[in-house]
Amino acid sequence: MPEVVFSVDQSMSMRDQKVPGHNRWHPAIPPAATVRPGSEFRLECRDWTDNQIGNNDSANDVRDVDLTRVHMLSGPIAVEGAEPGDLLVVDILDLGPIPQSTADVAGAGWGYTGVFARENGGGFLTDQFPDSYKAVWDFHGQQATSRHIPGVRYTGITHPGLLGTAPSADLLASWNAREQALIDTDPHRVPALALPPLAQNALSGRLTGEEADAVAREGARTVPARENGGNQDIKNLTRGARIFYPVQVPGALLSGGDLHFSQGDGEITFCGAIEMGGFIDLHVDLIKDGMRKYGVTTNPIFMPGNVEPRYSEFISFVGISVDHSTNTNHYLDATLAYRNACLNAIEYLKTFGYTGEQAYLLLGSAPIEGRLSGVVDTPNACSTLYLPTAIFDFDIKPTAEGPRKADRGQCAVTS
Repeated sequence: MPEVVFSVDQSMSMRDQKVPGHNRWHPAIPPAATVRPGSEFRLECRDWTDNQIGNNDSANDVRDVDLTRVHMLSGPIAVEGAEPGDLLVVDILDLGPIPQSTADVAGAGWGYTGVFARENGGGFLTDQFPDSYKAVWDFHGQQATSRHIPGVRYTGITHPGLLGTAPSADLLASWNAREQALIDTDPHRVPALALPPLAQNALSGRLTGEEADAVAREGARTVPARENGGNQDIKNLTRGARIFYPVQVPGALLSGGDLHFSQGDGEITFCGAIEMGGFIDLHVDLIKDGMRKYGVTTNPIFMPGNVEPRYSEFISFVGISVDHSTNTNHYLDATLAYRNACLNAIEYLKTFGYTGEQAYLLLGSAPIEGRLSGVVDTPNACSTLYLPTAIFDFDIKPTAEGPRKADRGQCAVTS
């Protein structure tokens, strides 16, 4: 086993660990450990909410989750010799749920998928599903099943939802400025257009006093993906993946967390993967002056891993950039097109007895494939969603006899 450079006691909050992690991006957060190029090491990780969600049949915990505490990140890890302008090469060697735990926490044999309420973050389909819902999944080796979504069993594609390097002071300031400008276009929108810095529940590793206060005032929230990587939620960043991160600060300061047992493309419910705590094993190296050499001026580039579920048969759903409720055409809006593909898949699954909420949770967590199929044929963009047929224990293909409808229960709901 690689050396554990960031350890986690799963019975304790990230805030109470011997070496705490962090939940804001800021260059002043000190490294928890330092490694050399060529090193292999392990990060132990908490569930992204710091384990606010329980293994139960109520979605009240999802409704009431405190998003000022997220994401709980392990690190930062400094890499000797890394300088601004370099590329940090990160190989994902292995990752998985918590190997051993005496605490009843996500990752200890189970994980969860949630739909967030509109007023607390919402999701991709928040207009259609404004309330909170949850599905708890049990792990069976590489596979997952849920008492909340019966009739489904699939192999997960484990990956970190969040992995990234620290921003420079200038890059951090540009993030905060542009996101505040976006917020100012509609400051009262629910859910908000972006999340500005917030001192409440900010965690900055071992910093205390005025230094911690500065991070709390200035640190960027970890919710979106940015130039440093961050919360990209790319399901194919799994075992065998290699990522090339722009280095913005000395040491690069790599952090990670938000581990997923499985996820569909888009993580459409916001808390759409099967969330878990666990471990991730990494190898790091450097390409000196790599940003200039390869023209990497903004976001990371990566090579996907070659470990993934092998599904060969799909039912695919198409969406176009039309608001069908008002018969309004939008010009090449690929986001709207993918939203319609998701809604079409949900309506299809409802004919087999699933509730809309169950179908929504399933599409967020199962290894569906989302594709941008056409963005040139004005006025309609075309997006598609590929749903593996083999994950169901009944035939979901269309036949002359009609859908095999059954009572499939309900997911966890709020009281």
